[in-house]
Amino acid sequence: MSVLIKNGRVVTATDNFVGDVLIEGETIAAVGKDLALSANEVIDARGMLVMPGGIDPHVHLDMPFMGTFSSDTHETGTRAALFGGTTTVIDFVLQKQGHSLREALAEWNSRAQGTAVGDYSFHMAVTDYNDQTKDEIKTMVEKEGITSFKTFMAYKGALMIDDRQMTALMQEVRDQGGIVTVHATNGDMIDYLIAQHRAGGKLTPRYHYLSQPEVTEAEASGRFADIAHYTGCPGYIVHLTCEGALNAVRNATRRNQTVMVETCIQYLLLDASLYGEDFEGAKWVMSPPLREKKDQETLWAGIRQGLVNVVATDHCPFRWEQKLMGKNDFSKIPNGHPAIEHRMELLYSEGVHKGRISMQKYVELTATNPARIFGMFPRKGTIAPGSDADIMILDPGRQHTLSAATHHMNVDYSAYEGWRLTGKVKTVLLRGRVAIDKDKCLVEKGYGQFIHRQKTRGLY
Repeated sequence: MSVLIKNGRVVTATDNFVGDVLIEGETIAAVGKDLALSANEVIDARGMLVMPGGIDPHVHLDMPFMGTFSSDTHETGTRAALFGGTTTVIDFVLQKQGHSLREALAEWNSRAQGTAVGDYSFHMAVTDYNDQTKDEIKTMVEKEGITSFKTFMAYKGALMIDDRQMTALMQEVRDQGGIVTVHATNGDMIDYLIAQHRAGGKLTPRYHYLSQPEVTEAEASGRFADIAHYTGCPGYIVHLTCEGALNAVRNATRRNQTVMVETCIQYLLLDASLYGEDFEGAKWVMSPPLREKKDQETLWAGIRQGLVNVVATDHCPFRWEQKLMGKNDFSKIPNGHPAIEHRMELLYSEGVHKGRISMQKYVELTATNPARIFGMFPRKGTIAPGSDADIMILDPGRQHTLSAATHHMNVDYSAYEGWRLTGKVKTVLLRGRVAIDKDKCLVEKGYGQFIHRQKTRGLY
């Protein structure tokens, strides 16, 4: 099966020209202007943008958390991602304390294999680093193609590891050619502030935000950078939200260190004013919480300066009935926010359309950098001969409104209800097949493939 995309504006992290893309089977065969080639199917993309399919390296599908599970499965979540132009996601396998990485991987494989609609890979979250875990790192990298290892500096007693474990893990991951990623917030300080607010009867969602002040993220980000510098291990901070944390990364560059930084679409566009005194603010209870408008300005500047490398989602949706678990106590609200479907369109409308970033920077943030950092480039993240034919065709002038009534995520509210955007995904191809067209999904449950990733290389 061959597909020829004609007359579109082809945009990659480095290119921007009107041309054609020929697809043979699952991969791109040729890219150029006025290709005089035949194909089984021709897509006229005149007036459209032809870009690499998005890669969201931070999602939580069917994840156990606070006595429930995130509401999007690997089927519903990857399907929703495809509707929004994201063709590959990286989910998080969570090791249980006292159990092996192998056991955790088997559990996540049982949920994802045969159900994912879009392509996917895994990070391995290490919550119990010991001699057995150390021995498993090499197997994960070399046999399983899992080259990134997530750590938590918060959630003591469940996910958090201490600095001793962090140092030892970094040394082993460095030796095996991987990368360590981190949820960088000071868990001890946060736990103290949560207890203090609860003791004072301060239980509304606003106190979730007030329990995680900027200093908790800034301190942990600096500490993580210091340990990564000492060990020589590549480091990546997930969902960075604020000026203080980004300044910790800036300081690391003074000693010629590179720390990869991811922010999420919500931290660029939403702010802490949404945390009122009523329970409506539970829609935006996530960790870290939304920050101030000055932090939004810092993050946009960090993108332009090259300090922020990736825009992801931390997609971890919970239906409203699940959020109500914390109606009388903010600390019992499941943390998470639905965005897997909207990242590409939100960033295009608010970033490219409004002149904050170029189209090439947009592709870099949403596809090319995640592919490079996490060992998928050039198979993923670009439009070039030999690459997977993962392509988003976007109508740059089409206006539309976001709503829970029309989205495809398995959640009954929208964090962006009523947002009017410019730029709409029209067609999406995944490994050469038209997956989304005319607001319909044309690939079946189980079409998604696990992506075996290479050892870490690229931007550091």
